[in-house]
Amino acid sequence: MNRRLVLPLVVFLVGALALIGAAILTFSPGPRTTSSGTASVGGPFTLTTQDGKPLSDTDLKGAPFLVFFGFTRCPDICPTKLFEISEVLRAAGDDAKAKNLKALFITVDPERDTPETMKNYLGSFDPRIIGLSGDRNAIDAVIKSYRAYAKKVPLKDGDYTMDHTALVYLMDGKGSFVGAFNIEQPPAQAAQEWLRHS
Repeated sequence: MNRRLVLPLVVFLVGALALIGAAILTFSPGPRTTSSGTASVGGPFTLTTQDGKPLSDTDLKGAPFLVFFGFTRCPDICPTKLFEISEVLRAAGDDAKAKNLKALFITVDPERDTPETMKNYLGSFDPRIIGLSGDRNAIDAVIKSYRAYAKKVPLKDGDYTMDHTALVYLMDGKGSFVGAFNIEQPPAQAAQEWLRHS
């Protein structure tokens, strides 16, 4: 192998291993509390729904819910994930337990994603998906509490897009983090996994 290729390859592999290690530490099974007794992923919040109403974490207690961060101008990842979540909700059926399931779509671009924008955007997906927005500080606090990532990326034309975590979080009926939800498994199987935490 060309010696000039060895060093970049080694640096890349070390970086990849560090990233995998960080993911394992963040999402590995085990106690989900810190010394203060608060969840290590997730936490209290109050944001605004697409209907302009306040929604807090306590309003969701009693049923497991999903959390996904994104934005309405996202070209592919967000609509794909929201479609997949809609398919899982459809597969869950409409009995009492399934009707209580909720998925939160929390914007990482609150400057553009007003409640009205969120409502128009989410009209194409299952009504159990709740769009949440708020001021920049409130959104940043939720992003931080979920250990998510979001960054504004300028575009050449003066506009911008958003880089963000594409993970779907599964929270149980008490609002505690269960793990990363495998949205790519068959919808019926994913629905059963979700309902197991009721």
